[in-house]
Amino acid sequence: TPSMVRDVEMAGLRLIAEHLDDEESTVGVHVAIDHLGATPIGAWVEVEVRITEIEKRRVTMSAEVRDAVEVVGRGQHVRFVIDTARHRAGLLEKRRKLESAG
Repeated sequence: TPSMVRDVEMAGLRLIAEHLDDEESTVGVHVAIDHLGATPIGAWVEVEVRITEIEKRRVTMSAEVRDAVEVVGRGQHVRFVIDTARHRAGLLEKRRKLESAG
C-alpha cells in the first residue's frame, strides 16, 4: 500500500506539473486508496490519474492502479498548488522555531 500511495502521488505531481509556472509546484494533502488486489514485487503497474475538480489552488484527482491482470487500486488524491519560494521561506521559519524550541 505505501508503494501504491507513492505512485499515485508521483503521477498526480507529474500531471499537474505540466501546467504550472516555473515558480510553482504542488504538495499532496490527501490520499484515499482502496487497495483491491496484490501485485508481486517488481511487476509492472500503471497508474492513471484524472483531474476531477479544480477549486482555486486545490486540485482533486481520481486514481486507478492496474497491473497486467486487473485493477489493484482505486481512489482519490488531492494536491495544492504552491509558490515554491513562499513555501521554502515558511519551512525555513518553522525550522528556526523548532531549533529555538530545543
